[in-house]
Amino acid sequence: MKFRYILLLALFIFFYGIGAQAQQDRQNLYNEIMKMDSVLFEAYNSGNMGNLKNIFDEGLEFYHDTGGLGSYKQTLDGLQNIFNQHAGHKRELIKGSLEVYPIKDYGAIEMGSHRFCHLENNKEDCGTFKFIHIWQKKNGEWKLTRVISYDHK
Repeated sequence: MKFRYILLLALFIFFYGIGAQAQQDRQNLYNEIMKMDSVLFEAYNSGNMGNLKNIFDEGLEFYHDTGGLGSYKQTLDGLQNIFNQHAGHKRELIKGSLEVYPIKDYGAIEMGSHRFCHLENNKEDCGTFKFIHIWQKKNGEWKLTRVISYDHK
């Protein structure tokens, strides 16, 4: 009887440890992707094309529900156009909306909602939209490989 009790206790501790490690791994991934989201949109908010080029993978595919499919070059050209035409452009992540999930042997899925604003006719124009980002971790560096931007009304 004593042996069974010790065995059950040992199994409980073992599986609890595995679960705790998995939870810690997910939290670490969440923190990494949250940081990359911040780096990405600091570059966007400041109009820093150099940093955006470094964050986007050259094989980037950008899916926009009303704009269609864009490549790496088309996406950068579109962003440069936004920076040239609109003053005061900014993006804010909607607090509490971010979800992060691992992709085995690849990277992570990031999902959430964000708010974009810019000045138009001396008035702030804003909209809230949904997004999915697919991040790949290569050689210890995160690259954004897919963007899905949707729920534009």
